[in-house]
Amino acid sequence: MPKKSTVLAVGALTMALLGGGTAAASALHKDVTLKVDGKTVPAGAFALTVSDVLASQGITVGDRDLVYPALDDTVSDGETITVAYSRPVTLTVDGSPVTIHTTATTLDAALGEFQLRELGQSKLSISRSAALPREGLSVDVTTPKQVTLKVGGKKQDLTTTSDTVADLLAEQGVILDADDVLKPVATTDVTAELTVTVDRVEVTTKTKTEKIPFQTTTRKNSSLWLGESKLLQSGRDGEAKRTYEITKVNGKVKQTKRIAEKIVAEPQDAVKAVGTKKAGSSGKGLNLARAAMWDRIAKCESGKRWHINTGNGYYGGLQFSKASWNANGGRDFAAYPHQASRAEQITVANRYYAKAGLKPWGCRHAA
Repeated sequence: MPKKSTVLAVGALTMALLGGGTAAASALHKDVTLKVDGKTVPAGAFALTVSDVLASQGITVGDRDLVYPALDDTVSDGETITVAYSRPVTLTVDGSPVTIHTTATTLDAALGEFQLRELGQSKLSISRSAALPREGLSVDVTTPKQVTLKVGGKKQDLTTTSDTVADLLAEQGVILDADDVLKPVATTDVTAELTVTVDRVEVTTKTKTEKIPFQTTTRKNSSLWLGESKLLQSGRDGEAKRTYEITKVNGKVKQTKRIAEKIVAEPQDAVKAVGTKKAGSSGKGLNLARAAMWDRIAKCESGKRWHINTGNGYYGGLQFSKASWNANGGRDFAAYPHQASRAEQITVANRYYAKAGLKPWGCRHAA
């Protein structure tokens, strides 16, 4: 519905034209200049008001459009009338849309009217020099964001207007190969304080010759004392060519996996006999001569502890060495002196005594 003032002006203009004749019509004709969105258009019209001039040129304006002078102002000959159409501009800033209205005719001019944080450094989806059509414009705005980028273990803090992680990598010239690991995924939106990590993964293979250690099998032997052993067959290491897959992450080895093996030489197991014969089961005769003397010497040598083994290389109550025990038939009774009974140790001592007397014993004075 036209404004009341416009209706009255049109009515007055009509009456003046009808009642005034040619002279009146000539007086009411105005030569004016129209400036519409910055473009100058000469115009002439029979008019009393600005509204009459616009109506004669087929120009309609809305509530948000700007007209100067006002629509119901009287128009004068030679006057300039300015019309600026309002246009909607929708700015989607980091995913959040806001719509404003402007009479600017370019995006750059419109942006100058807005109070937008870091607008000067922001990235726009449309060129700033783009013209604003009458129907308006939609623009995606990406503001600068502080992010952390770690590539191959090296960290850098930077500012970016990239929309996604993929855009950020392209911006920084980071190229991924098939083995590299990216977190978060490339389609992730870039947000403030985001950390993007690229782990450089290198997978290589290496073949080398390695030995296969031989195993040792055992066989029970009743002729050997418990705790004794005898090598029946020597072992021999084998040989294999093995291929390994080596995974490095940021230059450091994270995994080594064997993926192939070829046996070049089979290993040969060693065979060892282990004794099962227990002390006291020999059946050999005992000789307890000079038992009291040997008790006195044992008290000096070991505190009369017949089964002592301190690890010093001497064993039992009379502190035989392993060599002297074996040399005097001690293995008739046990593998080691301290494993034999008192009577058996005295029996071996009497055998040694028959060869060397008390000379082998440091405690012979106790006899």
